[in-house]
Amino acid sequence: MNDTEKARAEARTEQALAESAFHDPRDAYRDRLRNLRKLSPSAYTAAVQYYEETLLPTLLDEATDPLVAWIEYGRRLGQLTSAGRVVSIDATGRAEDYQSLNDPPVLVLHLPEDTAVDALALAVPRAMTDAQHATFDLLINRARGIE
Repeated sequence: MNDTEKARAEARTEQALAESAFHDPRDAYRDRLRNLRKLSPSAYTAAVQYYEETLLPTLLDEATDPLVAWIEYGRRLGQLTSAGRVVSIDATGRAEDYQSLNDPPVLVLHLPEDTAVDALALAVPRAMTDAQHATFDLLINRARGIE
């Protein structure tokens, strides 16, 4: 993939995030990639390969929602760290298997089966409900030692 295509994929992502009700997930993904690089070089290589061969071309497809593509990449990062499930947390705090970014926005998390592995936030609404915020604090912030 050339630099022009990468720039176009980046621009589509930026535009989609600007128009969405969600925070940018890429910082959390970069943190997970850094951990994979240290803990599992083969998983890190698989994550980079998926990014280059699957995610970037998908982002160039005008029919694809960039946020959905990034959530799928986050799912991949989560699974490369630990098997688990992807759930959406609705406005009331109820969890169910992730299907889509509903309206109002849902909090989307990868919950690993291995309790020694941190949950990964895949989509975080800018305006979380109290229930979503409590879930985020419990599963994401406490794991990072943030109170």
